Amino acid sequence: MKGVGEPCAGEPHARFDGRGLETERAGVTAPVPDPTNLHNAGRSQMAAALLTHHAGDRLQVRSAGSEPAHNLNPAVVQAMSELGLDITDQRPKKLEVDAVQTSDVVITMGCGDTCPVFPGKRYLDWTLDDPAGQPLDTVRRIRDQIDRHVQDLIRQLL
Repeated sequence: MKGVGEPCAGEPHARFDGRGLETERAGVTAPVPDPTNLHNAGRSQMAAALLTHHAGDRLQVRSAGSEPAHNLNPAVVQAMSELGLDITDQRPKKLEVDAVQTSDVVITMGCGDTCPVFPGKRYLDWTLDDPAGQPLDTVRRIRDQIDRHVQDLIRQLL
């Protein structure tokens, strides 16, 4: 999976306002990071929730995937709930070109060549294991890696 800094090709991304609602870019002064991967059922959902949790309304966050799954990974939902973060209302979403064009930072995490790349955008590629089919202990480790990346990114952006 790729992150901000490199193109993402497999997971869709969408922008959320902390309540899970898509927001528009117009008139926004806060940076907009966009975690993206293939299925938008695990890593990018964790990244979006952690970005929103740590940054609050100082960032607008979208999460999406190039080939969205039907449901979130249950182990991901459980790992996030252990931190007090409820993502049960989130759904995997399709990556839209608009979302990439209006994002300030595109974080890719294993989407390969399926994510659109636009000149002038900041791409970050976070190399992380895929939590799909993994035991909860492994998903927790991936969550904690994402959390470290997220906190580093927030320090850079804010």
